[in-house]
Amino acid sequence: MMAAVWLKSGFIISFFVLLTFFPIESESAVSSIDLGSEWMKVAVVNLKPGHIPISIAINEMSKRKSPALVAFTNGDRLLAEEAAGIIARYPDKVYSQVRDMIGKPFSYVKNLIDSLYLPFDIVEDSRGSVGIKTDDGVTVYSPEELVAMVLSYGMSLSELQTKLKVKDVVISVPPFFGQAERKGLLQAAQLANINVLALINEHSGAALQYGIDKDFANQSRHVVFYDMGSSTTYATLVYFSAYNTKEFGKSVSVNQFQVKDVSWNTDLGGRNMEMRLVEYFADEFNNQVGGGFDVRKFPKAMAKLKKQVKRTKEILSANTMAPISVESLYDDRDFRSSITREKFEELCGDLWEQSLTPLKEVIKNSGLKIDDIYAVELIGGNTRVPKLQAKLQEYLGRNDLDKHLDADEAIVLGAALHAANLSDGIKLNRKLGMIDGSSYGFTMELHGIDGDSTKELLVQRMKKLPIKLFRSIKHNKDFEVSLSYESGGLLPPGVSSDKFAHYIVSGLADASEKYSSRNLSAPIKANLHFSLSRSGILSLDRADATVEISEWVDVPKKNLTVENSTTVIPNTSTNAGSTSSAEDSKTSGNLDSNETSSSKGEENVETEKKLKKRTFRVPLKITEKALGPGMLLSDESLSQAKSRLDALDKKDAERRRTAELKNNLESFVYTAREKLDSAEDIEKVSTTEERQSLIEKLEEVQDWLYTDGEDASAAEFTERLGLLKAKYDPIFFRLSELTERPTASEHARIYLTELQQIVSDWEKNKSWLPKEKIDEVRSEAEKFKKWLADKETEQKKTSLFSTPAFSSEDVYDKVFSLRDKVATLNKIPKPKPKIEKPLKNETESKNEKAKPENSASEENSSKDESTTSSNGNDPESEAHDEL
Repeated sequence: MMAAVWLKSGFIISFFVLLTFFPIESESAVSSIDLGSEWMKVAVVNLKPGHIPISIAINEMSKRKSPALVAFTNGDRLLAEEAAGIIARYPDKVYSQVRDMIGKPFSYVKNLIDSLYLPFDIVEDSRGSVGIKTDDGVTVYSPEELVAMVLSYGMSLSELQTKLKVKDVVISVPPFFGQAERKGLLQAAQLANINVLALINEHSGAALQYGIDKDFANQSRHVVFYDMGSSTTYATLVYFSAYNTKEFGKSVSVNQFQVKDVSWNTDLGGRNMEMRLVEYFADEFNNQVGGGFDVRKFPKAMAKLKKQVKRTKEILSANTMAPISVESLYDDRDFRSSITREKFEELCGDLWEQSLTPLKEVIKNSGLKIDDIYAVELIGGNTRVPKLQAKLQEYLGRNDLDKHLDADEAIVLGAALHAANLSDGIKLNRKLGMIDGSSYGFTMELHGIDGDSTKELLVQRMKKLPIKLFRSIKHNKDFEVSLSYESGGLLPPGVSSDKFAHYIVSGLADASEKYSSRNLSAPIKANLHFSLSRSGILSLDRADATVEISEWVDVPKKNLTVENSTTVIPNTSTNAGSTSSAEDSKTSGNLDSNETSSSKGEENVETEKKLKKRTFRVPLKITEKALGPGMLLSDESLSQAKSRLDALDKKDAERRRTAELKNNLESFVYTAREKLDSAEDIEKVSTTEERQSLIEKLEEVQDWLYTDGEDASAAEFTERLGLLKAKYDPIFFRLSELTERPTASEHARIYLTELQQIVSDWEKNKSWLPKEKIDEVRSEAEKFKKWLADKETEQKKTSLFSTPAFSSEDVYDKVFSLRDKVATLNKIPKPKPKIEKPLKNETESKNEKAKPENSASEENSSKDESTTSSNGNDPESEAHDEL
């Protein structure tokens, strides 16, 4: 029974111990992205043979996580590590926290960036959301566009990892993301040309990773996942168990988990601790400078200080004291100091108690005791802080905390498993049932409906995902529907109004007017069809009207209908030559009788009036009204954003190509100079003038590279490299041929000698080979031999400073051509010998002659029958012959 409930209410996910392919082995891969406030991790599931099935995609710096940053400087766009490299010099041009700007009002984002001392130039857009103005002072990007850039970079990492084109992805989101954030993130993915299979709550990704290699058949368990990231903290209670089911006639145990509850604090994370350190060191530096100076007013100084504070905080996690050193923090003044772990814990004193609140709430709401919790798994980079771990141990009364998962990668790896299951190209053997729930409760309210309050609870909090919902109302006019977060419940960060969607349902009044003249058997109903998707997005998908009409129609009276259905079969007699003919006649008689009876019945039918009901379903039109900062980008804005991002992608590709060409040119200059200095015998194949001309050209290009070449185009780098190679290649070609040409000639002579023996063996042992083909090979060999001798004679007369008479490549081409002809001829198989039928021996002849007389009689009888048959005297034999 329990298994049936889980199967009906849950979402069954198959995960792997071993990846297996479908019959068609397509090279396919899927990806997952864990996008945080500051960092992004990418994982891939790759079906390509010879690759690890699931792995973390590393970036160009060979790091397993990348900064979630976008920068614009001098007309160029920089992403991730490139953007991080300039953040201390240009803090106003490097944009962070972009994930947390989606779906938020302008005022919320303004307060956020001010609290973090981020000097971004932001404007309020037509939606009431934020727009970020770049360094050109004109271009404004929406948060969706900036997130699309980060996601696109993440997908490029997965493609570099797999060497395949990857489009399908699962993106993890924090549980507190509301409707606006989730929709905005999907729109950002759309701009990045990413097909999002689903959004997955971060805690579900971690639970998948936790449960995939465990067996809960003998013991179910409650596990709390505690996550402290850079900006938020949450705790999730998950129940793991197992049920038995039948597979291929056998009983098997299937693991499963259900998310029971989740609690969060969106104002508590690692950056809160960092900002306490920033404030502490800023005050210290201000005191050193004196005179009322405040370093907080200078963005570059604060960017440098925050960068070093991150390192100091990391050091304090492993040491009791950490130094901090910032060169030229302000006005060429260096800043050096240190801090003890004890002082750091004192600065963050109020944060430690706050960090326990989410954990306390999920345990309290569940009705469980602390001893009922099997494990508290730590995820998120900031759970490594010793004081935080000590507070958790103290509250739980445990000496050790559970750290079975990788704190940084558990979520993205679990999301990758989810992506593998949702994709079409991967079959995973191990099964794990997953039931995640909606982090928010939702209500529906009708507007334009007469009567009392029309507000009702549509989705309870922690309702399982996905689900379809249906509501029906008796109404005959157009009306409106609004969707809101549950009254008195939590709201997503930055959201001031609980309403997040508003729909106008039209067409009902027209339908009512159309059918008003008909006899309605029941009031018209409007049916609303909602869905709560796997990604946690609630929407009104369609609406229709149900119209029931009663009409009087003429129907045959019941008693007459019964009489007409009775048929009398008259006695009929037929003369037939076979039984089947008689049966056919009976059948015909029956049919004729039926037809006669039916026609008589129709003439005598009496009808009566009967009330019948007819039901009509009329589709209604749904129009969604815009609602403030949570609005999606309009189709026009989306199209413009797509064009801008495509242009940036092309420009980035050209920039990367230009950088590669510049690097190739620079590398060529250094390599050429080194070879000129170290190559032996170079004087034998080049004049002093040639070498000097090449050296001067190399120096000229080297000087150009570090002056005008800094901003040169790809075409200019290509042109310069071509000019250098025009001088370099002839010299070093002649140098290489100085040794390679004699080697090739010697190889050719050896082969020609071997070929003579091969031809001789053919003539002795392979007589079936066509003589003309052998002669052709022999002729080709003689021509090659003569060509080689002539070219060597010509080469002796050619100066080593000049182009060689022939090259080693010419020799090898002729050798390979001759080898191909020899190989083709050598493959001709020996013909199979003709097999002659053996003559019958004397004994067999005698046995044939000694056949019994009855055999002869049978033969004669057969001959007689044949003769009779051929004369046409036996009609049955003729029929047999036709068969």
